[in-house]
Amino acid sequence: MNLIPIPAFSDNYIWALHDGQQALVVDPGEATGVLGWLKQTGLRLDTILITHHHADHTGGVAELREATGANVIGPAYEPMPEPLRRVGEGEAVDVLGLRFDVIEVPGHTAGHIAYYTPDMDGLPLLFCGDTLFSGGCGRLFEGTPAQMLDSLNKLAALPADTRVCCTHEYTLSNLRFARAVEPGNAELAAYTARCEAQRAQNFPTLPSSIGLEKQINPFLRTGETAVVQSAQAHEPGSPTDAVSVFATLREWKNVFR
Repeated sequence: MNLIPIPAFSDNYIWALHDGQQALVVDPGEATGVLGWLKQTGLRLDTILITHHHADHTGGVAELREATGANVIGPAYEPMPEPLRRVGEGEAVDVLGLRFDVIEVPGHTAGHIAYYTPDMDGLPLLFCGDTLFSGGCGRLFEGTPAQMLDSLNKLAALPADTRVCCTHEYTLSNLRFARAVEPGNAELAAYTARCEAQRAQNFPTLPSSIGLEKQINPFLRTGETAVVQSAQAHEPGSPTDAVSVFATLREWKNVFR
């Protein structure tokens, strides 16, 4: 099985999986790049997976469905380009010989979902949309800090070697913030250097892994002393429970430059 990030817009990735004959794509915000890739490779698009309703994740769905006849699968409780199969927590999606468990991860949007398979060529794989980024997490457009933290904790509980396929190349920006929160984190400094080298060669920083994110991502480290202290320094007198620390970090990140 082959895992490919198809660039879209200025910083999106439309993730694709293929077995040499058939393919699936995740969150196609536009169709042109996917159609060009299909023509170049000679692959047939079998399935489109959608994580949430934002236009930069769904804008190419109708054109791709019309051009290829692909099946469309998306979240149960969000406005979606019909027709599609709607799925939620506890359900599974079988495609290209893989079984993806559906995980509900509200926060960025109210009905956001992720797709997880425990074994794709020997390693777990996660398509998480805009919930978890490398070094960061999505903005809270429709959910609460408690919802988003619970969603991130669900993902953090996955095996450490799970490949994290999020949908934006936000890594360097996120890592600048992470280093402001945890300047003494040696693994974070080393990861930043690696990512800077990758981007200098125009290579993606993704996929990341759950194990790595738990070492460097402040939004998965709300119980770490250094992270709690940074949140309190930014918002003096703020509570130190995990949800409050997360909320402080998210508001701080919203205005961080």
